[in-house]
Amino acid sequence: MTDFTMTTDADGVATITWDVASKSMNVMSTEAFMALSGLVDQALADAAVKGIILTSGKKDFAGGMDLNVIARMRAGGAQAIFDGVMQMHQVLRKIERAGMDPKTLKGGKPIVAALPGTALGIGLELPLSCHRIIAAENPRAKIGLPEIMVGIFPGAGGTTRLSRKLGAMMAAPFLLEGKLVDPKAAKSAGLIDEVVAPEALLARAKEWVLSATDADLVKPWDAKGYKMPGGAPYHPAGFMTFVGASAMVHGKTMGVYPAAKALLAAVYEGALVPFDTALKIEARHFTSVLLNPSSSAMIRSLFINKEALEKGANRPKAPDQSVKRLGVIGAGMMGAGIAYVAALAGIDVVLIDASQESADRGRAHSEGILDKGMKRGKVTAEKKAEVLGRITATTDYAALKGCDLIVEAVFEDPKVKAEVTAKVEAVVGSDCIYATNTSTLPISGLAGASQRPEGFIGIHFFSPVDRMNLVEIIRGAKTGDVAVAKALDFVRQIRKTPIVVNDARFFYANRCIIPYINEGIRMVAEGVEPALVENAAKLVGMPLGPLQLVDETSIDLGVKIAKATKQAMGADYPDEAVDKVLFWMADQGRLGRKSKSGFYAYDDKGDRQGLWDGLEQKYPHDKMQPSLTDVQHRLLFAQVLEAVRALEDGVLTDIREGDVGAILGWGFAPWSGGPFSWLDIIGAPRAVEICRGLTAQFGPRFHAPALLREMAEKGESFYGRFAGETRAA
Repeated sequence: MTDFTMTTDADGVATITWDVASKSMNVMSTEAFMALSGLVDQALADAAVKGIILTSGKKDFAGGMDLNVIARMRAGGAQAIFDGVMQMHQVLRKIERAGMDPKTLKGGKPIVAALPGTALGIGLELPLSCHRIIAAENPRAKIGLPEIMVGIFPGAGGTTRLSRKLGAMMAAPFLLEGKLVDPKAAKSAGLIDEVVAPEALLARAKEWVLSATDADLVKPWDAKGYKMPGGAPYHPAGFMTFVGASAMVHGKTMGVYPAAKALLAAVYEGALVPFDTALKIEARHFTSVLLNPSSSAMIRSLFINKEALEKGANRPKAPDQSVKRLGVIGAGMMGAGIAYVAALAGIDVVLIDASQESADRGRAHSEGILDKGMKRGKVTAEKKAEVLGRITATTDYAALKGCDLIVEAVFEDPKVKAEVTAKVEAVVGSDCIYATNTSTLPISGLAGASQRPEGFIGIHFFSPVDRMNLVEIIRGAKTGDVAVAKALDFVRQIRKTPIVVNDARFFYANRCIIPYINEGIRMVAEGVEPALVENAAKLVGMPLGPLQLVDETSIDLGVKIAKATKQAMGADYPDEAVDKVLFWMADQGRLGRKSKSGFYAYDDKGDRQGLWDGLEQKYPHDKMQPSLTDVQHRLLFAQVLEAVRALEDGVLTDIREGDVGAILGWGFAPWSGGPFSWLDIIGAPRAVEICRGLTAQFGPRFHAPALLREMAEKGESFYGRFAGETRAA
């Protein structure tokens, strides 16, 4: 069955319907693109056809390009990519010109895109080549070009058309930030032309087709005297726009995201030449980006692997475990956040705390988030009432009867958690799964307080819960498959991305992020300028420098973790040098942002004012500062070597989870695709070579793990060696 079909009514209006039978949302393949081209040719050649409606047979229009197409193009090399992109440009240009005379720009047939719902990527680039875009009123639909978020940019004319349609400045949020908007906002921004009631969509599209004139079909950039909105680069206003855009791109990407720079170059260079030449320029830059290893790694981790994990790639075989009624114990920030995301997903929640006042305060957290949504026009009063109506705040454990999942989010103290476990298990049924939310405490130890350790599991949410997409699921020594399936199904219900790891101190995310923080603090103690440490991190793609990160998470929490780790490890504890700095800061009362004083100075509102100058008084700067690359290597290898050790130790069982978890959990250099992807980019031999140098200068914490050394000797890559061992989604 073809993805595109065409019917023509008695009034001569042809409707081409896009409906990929094997998928819930339309995606574009090479074969489908050629089928669409053939149907357009047929309609343009048929004298009885007066115009064309392009629409979808599904509730949404399209989700983008089939990534298998991109993979095949990349495999063919630069020429194959360029030729493939230019072939798409030719088809879309044919739709745009619609059979009109190239000189008079008359005689074309009107083509309108009728979007019933979401239109992303090629799902918007295709409509942008049509003469009018009409969307159904649908607040849940998203319209935009999100390609930049996965390491590429709109390469099927979207970059050139949108920048010429809106001007570089107005197009920037949609091109450079991947901004997605609902149909009404898309119309206000100029992305589309009309928004109508869903039931009127096709009727309005037909009405427009039958009333369109020759002038309605001519794109602004094809009309005589076209001037780019906001000014072209050689215009005074346009010049300033591009100067500002260049600064903005570099400020946000720090030069490590090749797609953003290439996109801006395509817009700038394309604005200096005729439209068809601009399409060739766009295709060349797209080809360059697609061949960049950063692009491949980002697409793999942030799209393919992320989607596979969300669909249950590593879910044990078990019946559906969707949560019907959730119990949350502890109404602090974490528990309140968990209650909110669950209620938002349609799950009934019992939120319990020691006092009714605390429980009510936890429920009020959801109300506060919903009120902010109402101010932005994203939440209706009915939606707010519906979500809050699902949350029951109480002190009564008896209210947990009927819950099929409990998430305990009380104070990080094994004794307190054990007491709560006993109270809950005295009330709930034997088939209720019990999850403890913890960031550091070993799950197997906590499960000792449970009468049913096979139904006991760890779920590590990241704060703030409503904004952080990753959830780390920890399998204890006795955790059963049903508990794992329950946790995975719950995470899927609340629309977050899960990774499943085996039990060990700090699990996976904290195991990797703590060495990053520690390495930054260690360098301060050595006399490295704090500004060099922080900026080196940001210039390699980390969202926060290690000193800012410890300020955000709080210095006293770092002290607590350090003390607990030292007690557990004894003589093997490696971070005495870090503790001297951290403990001194705590003794000074500098606890981070929450105390408005930490490694950074803060004003009365809690806004950062720059690094605290007292650091230099305590830890004077060396006259000889290390190179930027040396600092970056220390910060990156502190993380990636722990990721490799986690794989060696069996904490990680799937490198996809290692990469996706690193990016979503603590923001590990997204341009790299994650720690394993980055090691593949630089190659295991080069990684081992860097480790040797770091070990010789800074000690055994940088010693390359046996697995990495073995791979270097064999010339292997992580995805070459381990990708085949992962289960298909």
